[in-house]
Amino acid sequence: MPTPSAGATGSTESTPDWILHVDLDQFIAAVEIARHPELRGLPVVVGGAGDPAQRGVVATASYEAREFGVHSGMPLRTAARRCPDAVFLASDPPAYEEVSERVMAVLREFPVVVEVAGWDEAFLGARTADPESLARAVRRAVAERTGLSCAVGIGDNKHTAKLATGFAKPGGVSRLTRANWTEVMGQRAPDALWGVGAKTRRKLADLGITTVAALAAADPGELARAFGPTLGPYYRVLAHGAGDRDVTATPYVPKSRSRETTFQHNVSDTTELGNHLDGLAARVAADVVAEGRPAARVAVKVRFAPFVTHTRSVTLPAPTSDAAELTRAARRVFDRFTVDRPVRLLGVRAEFPAE
Repeated sequence: MPTPSAGATGSTESTPDWILHVDLDQFIAAVEIARHPELRGLPVVVGGAGDPAQRGVVATASYEAREFGVHSGMPLRTAARRCPDAVFLASDPPAYEEVSERVMAVLREFPVVVEVAGWDEAFLGARTADPESLARAVRRAVAERTGLSCAVGIGDNKHTAKLATGFAKPGGVSRLTRANWTEVMGQRAPDALWGVGAKTRRKLADLGITTVAALAAADPGELARAFGPTLGPYYRVLAHGAGDRDVTATPYVPKSRSRETTFQHNVSDTTELGNHLDGLAARVAADVVAEGRPAARVAVKVRFAPFVTHTRSVTLPAPTSDAAELTRAARRVFDRFTVDRPVRLLGVRAEFPAE
């Protein structure tokens, strides 16, 4: 399957306006390796308390660990079985946030609009005749100033730029636009698109749609009947390589704050679970107060043994930062669960109102 060329341009690309997507390579693992240089080249797994004998999940894995099939979201114990020689480290969010802020400061020194999309990624809006040169300059600056590697995708919208970054990883530059869209993306499965997951891919396959090109040519009415009047046509738009072109310099604002705990031994007693829930809700409420914005929804996540996860939520009568009210809401949501199996994980999330 063809991949986007780092330097190819098409005759239709006359606009000097570009969107670049900067994605830091194995960010969390890279931060830890920078703090512990002796780990360079070794399989490193970050997550939980850093002890695979305890319950927890992988936050990230170095490329060396990924070669053994270790990936984000995997139980630490499974990661240890797949890669017995891996070095396991505890997650340290404050350290990752501090490094992320340094990277974003480097990006803001360029003549671009920087829209932070998370700890490890940002979109850049740029007006330039040579986006590849700009992308390479960004990569050099990030490496020289922070010691981190990043990939840069170049596109004519956020969707294509994001996908281009996937082709650029690790540590490269790639361009994907309407000029090479069909050549590069046409024969890929629909879940190669940003926003289409495996479940949607399977449902599309049931309709006989197994490639991006087929999705682009699909009947909008058929898609609307299968996925709804909004999502169905939207998937077809994505298959044509369309996407949002608006890059704004507004600071990254978290959509929610959450806390969760993985029990080292399964818990079945609802009273004990309720006590843990109250503690998590109190910590979330403190995070909400620190954020300086009231919460509009409260969600509770319960992972039953062996590994079945359910999440339910409730919209609050009015946005609030009041700890007692957030805790009561969490209790109301938790009461909607039928706890007929042991619980291995419990979480509480407060969601902020849409800006």
